[in-house]
This record gives sequence, structure tokens and C-alpha cells, in this order.
Amino acid sequence: MRPRLPWQTGTGTGTAAGLTPTARRVIRLNYGFQLLFNLLWWMPVFYAFQKEAGLSDGQIFGIQSIYYVAFCLFEIPTGLIADRIGTRNCLRAGAVVMTAANLAPVFSPSYTGFLVHFLAIAAGRSLTSGAASAYLYDGLRAEKCDEHYLRAEGTARALGLAAKVVCWPLVGPLMALAHTAPYVLSAVSAGGSLVCAVALPRLAAPSRTGDTEKAAGTGGGRGGRGAASLRDAGAALRCVASSPWLALVMVQGVAVFTLSRICQVNLFQPILLDHGIGEASHGGVLAAMTVAEAVASARPQWLSRRLTPVAWVSVLSLVLAGALAGITLGGPWTVVALLCLFAAATGFAYPVQRKLVNDAVPAHAPRATLLSVESIVDRAVCALAAVAAGAYLSAGHLDRLLWHSALATAVLLGVLQLVLRRGTVRRRPGRAGTGAANPADPGGAAPGARTPAAASSTDTPA
Repeated sequence: MRPRLPWQTGTGTGTAAGLTPTARRVIRLNYGFQLLFNLLWWMPVFYAFQKEAGLSDGQIFGIQSIYYVAFCLFEIPTGLIADRIGTRNCLRAGAVVMTAANLAPVFSPSYTGFLVHFLAIAAGRSLTSGAASAYLYDGLRAEKCDEHYLRAEGTARALGLAAKVVCWPLVGPLMALAHTAPYVLSAVSAGGSLVCAVALPRLAAPSRTGDTEKAAGTGGGRGGRGAASLRDAGAALRCVASSPWLALVMVQGVAVFTLSRICQVNLFQPILLDHGIGEASHGGVLAAMTVAEAVASARPQWLSRRLTPVAWVSVLSLVLAGALAGITLGGPWTVVALLCLFAAATGFAYPVQRKLVNDAVPAHAPRATLLSVESIVDRAVCALAAVAAGAYLSAGHLDRLLWHSALATAVLLGVLQLVLRRGTVRRRPGRAGTGAANPADPGGAAPGARTPAAASSTDTPA
């Protein structure tokens, strides 16, 4: 029998007994944190805002380039910080930095102000990128409510996307009332996320890296904490090197992240303009895509149990690639439909991929540091892809870019499935009690997916 997807498994403490009060509190506060922290009211207007402040195109896009590089660099120490001071403290620090970052353009609407603004955003987001997922995962696992992680991760993303659909159309009228309103409201939202982070409970069972303040208080001073951080970094790298399954899952996620980022950020407007869809309609198309992604993110349980989670990520990656290729062949309405399909596939894939990586992390490994490693890999590949996309667009080869992206994704996933079928990569379970992947199963027994024989276990990761 094929193993079920984690959200379709049978019994177990998390599912049979339902959520504990602490688990419910963790999930609800995580919803609030993720929604408010990522609610950037200025996103639809930041380009025009900077132009009005006197910045040139070269300065605007130069700041964006610095932002992406800074994000990758910040991911290295912030993952270590999260594993040393505790993920809850790291979320609080990220919220404080993000609040200050959103106020920078209000007080200094200049090149320096916007540069500080984006550098601080890179720092704030890198502080929370791995810590938020690690806290939610460990918090539910400590309450033996592992089964609810996937739905909680997906719903948090869906709520954040829904909030953007509701709030972004209001930005124009608000700017007419107060020019800096989008940045002030973004700061207020970040301040609300800080309230949620402060209210997060301590974990009932601290992880190795100390998700509680008790763990953060041990370390023997600066030298001890520095040495411990270096040990965590070394442990994370050794973990990736010694765990082919973890490395494979991370590589598989690169396709999803890169395709979604390049399409939804870099190529969204060029694609619409190339098919005769005017700028006045871009907001409506973006809203439709966001709704599609939000619905899919909140409903990963709609995915059939016929495929394992790792196989589903591969299939959804191929859907993304196919949508990009199809865009080159259709008219305006077909393009809009394919972009919505692309967004929905992205919504399904993200929570499943996030859970696969969390389940693949071995016991006692520095989880937040490893999640930061994954984020660095994703953004490094995305940075290279952005450079290539710019070269294609400069040469007027948008269709060729879309086709080559689709083919590159298909080749990558074909190699991955070949490795799985040959059985050269075996799963390293996140906790004791789970078995190795079946080399004969193309998807493998996805980490955290339970076989019928193990369905009665109360200590199986979800």
C-alpha cells in the first residue's frame, strides 16, 4: 500500500484527541503573526513612491539588487541566532526590525532612507524566515499535535494572501489622504505582529537548540555562544552532506521557489503587456492570482492520496512549468487562466514542500539553521535566474525564456525521479521510529507519512 499523505493519515494523538489549548494558541498566534508581519501595504506603490521622491530607475533597481544579496547574507547568521536565542525570541526581534524598517521612508524619503528601509526588511525577514516555521513545527510536535502542522502552515499563508487582496486596493485612496499612509500602515501591521510574537507560549518540550528562554540563557557568555553558533553551522552543513534525502528535498524545492518568484515578481507585468493586457487590468489579474493561491494554500488536503508528498511537489512543479510554456501559445484570456493555475499550483506546493523539509531534518539537528540553508539555496538560484531573465527580456526573447524555464524544470525533476527510482537516496527520518524510503517507490515514503502498520503510533511526525 502506498503511504498516505500526512494530512490524510488515520489515528494518532494529534488527530484523535484534537488540538490541545496550547496548540490552538500557537496556531492562532502564528496566523496573526504571519498575516501582520507580511502585510506590506506599500508593495503596489513603492516604485512610484520612490520615483516621486526623486530616485532614478538605476537607483531603484540598484537597491533591489542590494536587497536580494543582503537577504542571502543575512540568512547565514540569523538561522544561527534563531537556534541560539530561541525561535520565539527571534520572531520578536524580526518584528521589531520590520516595524522600524517600514518607518524609515517616512522620516527619510531619500536614496539613503530607502536603502536602509530595504536592508532592514532583509534583516527582519531573514530573522523570521526559518524561525517561524521551526517554532510552529516544534510547538505542535511538543503538544503531540503534529498532524495539524501542514494545515496550519497552509492556512497561515492563505490568510496572509487574502489580507493582501483586501488591503492592496485601498492603497491608492489612502495615499490620496496621506502620502506616507502605506508605510505607516505597514509599520502598524508589523507592530501587531510583535504583539503576537510576545504572546507566543513557551514550548512544553524545548528542542536541542532551545526554543525557550531557558535554553537561550545558557551558553557561557559571548565566547560560549559564538562557539555554539559555529558548532550549529558545522552541524547543519554536516547534516546536509550526510543526509542525501534532506539535500534532495531541498533541491526539489528550488524549482517551485524559483519558478514562482520569477513569474510572479519579475515576469508578471512583461507577460501581460506582451499579450496586450494593459496596466489598468494588472491589479485585477494579480488579485485573481492571489485568491487562487490563497485557496490552494488553505486546502492541501484536496490533493489525492494516490501520490506521496514528494511526488506531489514534483507534479506541481511540472504544472508550473507547463503553465509557463502554455502562456506562449494562448491569447489574453488563456494567459490569465494559466497564471491563475500557476498561482494555485504554487499555493498547493508551498506547504507540502515546507513540511517535507521539516520532516527530513534529523532529530537534534539545528532546525532553524537548516531552514536558513534552504532559503539561501533558493534565493541564490533565484538571483541567477533573475539575471538570466533580464538578459532574455533585453533581447526580446520572452517566449524563449518561458520555454527554456519549463524544459530546465522538467530535466531537473527527471533527474530527481531517476535518483529515487534507482534507490540511491534513502530517507533520514526526522525522529526515531520512521523507516527508510522504499527505493522501489518513485516518491519514497515521504518523511512523516505513516504506513498503515504505523498508523497507531502516537509519536510519528506529521
